[in-house]
Amino acid sequence: MEEALREAQKAADLDEVPVGAVIVQNGAIIGRGCNLRETSQDPTDHAEMIAIRAAARHIGFWRLCDCTLYVTLEPCVMCMGAIILARIPRLVYGCRDPRVGAAGSIYNLAADERFNHRVEVTEGVEEEACSQILSGFFSKLRQRKKNDRD
Repeated sequence: MEEALREAQKAADLDEVPVGAVIVQNGAIIGRGCNLRETSQDPTDHAEMIAIRAAARHIGFWRLCDCTLYVTLEPCVMCMGAIILARIPRLVYGCRDPRVGAAGSIYNLAADERFNHRVEVTEGVEEEACSQILSGFFSKLRQRKKNDRD
């Protein structure tokens, strides 16, 4: 999760919502990503999506069957869909997303028996650090907007 937090900090440094993700296979990071939606103007450039693409390129195969995805924030519906489609068996995330979380908060796509793949989920890893980087970012953003109005 420390590496995912480093990725989140990269996003924050770019004025992106600070979410970071890494994919690990056999103890080695094979994919990493941070949010780049504002930078790329691409709504699919979430940290998880970038990490999944990188991992698939790294191994040369779209099925990431023996990998674990670590992400600082609970994935949204789009990202959970990609996790399921990539056959990632394990997801570890830092803090819940009560607005759009799809691994237990609003939806629990990871355990939906209608899909042909289930994802084992571990939540709350480095929860405080993951939450702090997000709350710090949004606090600065609100302050910046307030200063712009004044």
